[in-house]
Amino acid sequence: MLKVQEIREIIKLIDQSSIDEFSYEANGTKVSMKKQQEQVVTEAVQPQQAVQAQPKPQVQEPAQSKEVEQEPAVEEAPKADTSSSDYDAEIKSPMVGTFYVSPSPDQDAYVKLGDDVKEDSVVCIVEAMKLFNEIEAEVSGEVVEILVKDGELVEYGQPLFRVKSK
Repeated sequence: MLKVQEIREIIKLIDQSSIDEFSYEANGTKVSMKKQQEQVVTEAVQPQQAVQAQPKPQVQEPAQSKEVEQEPAVEEAPKADTSSSDYDAEIKSPMVGTFYVSPSPDQDAYVKLGDDVKEDSVVCIVEAMKLFNEIEAEVSGEVVEILVKDGELVEYGQPLFRVKSK
């Protein structure tokens, strides 16, 4: 069975290529992607006996992407007083969606400036098509900069946090 990250990578590759249609089937799992009016539409079909929650279809709209790229997200986000050499790694968005700092509006943020994170620490949620995806740090260290505001749209690969190794 394909992992969510592998499906995201396939979506990115199809979006950047001249391929109009892509299908993959293995072990009862089928993934089909088609470009329609400069969008990538993904459908994942799972066998009946599968119990795990699977990602819903994702649509990536290039027109929307251009608007977000033009917005300087770094200027509006809360920052620590750091220079660009004060961090060792960035935690990037694995998908297009809406960034949330906490699991719900009435709960505390997953991480704040100065917090220590481990590779498996959940740092935020990115919501895509009503599917809330917990994003893990994948690096260890101290959060020295938060680059995105709560509720802001993010792009695939967009830096969300900067982390300094300890």
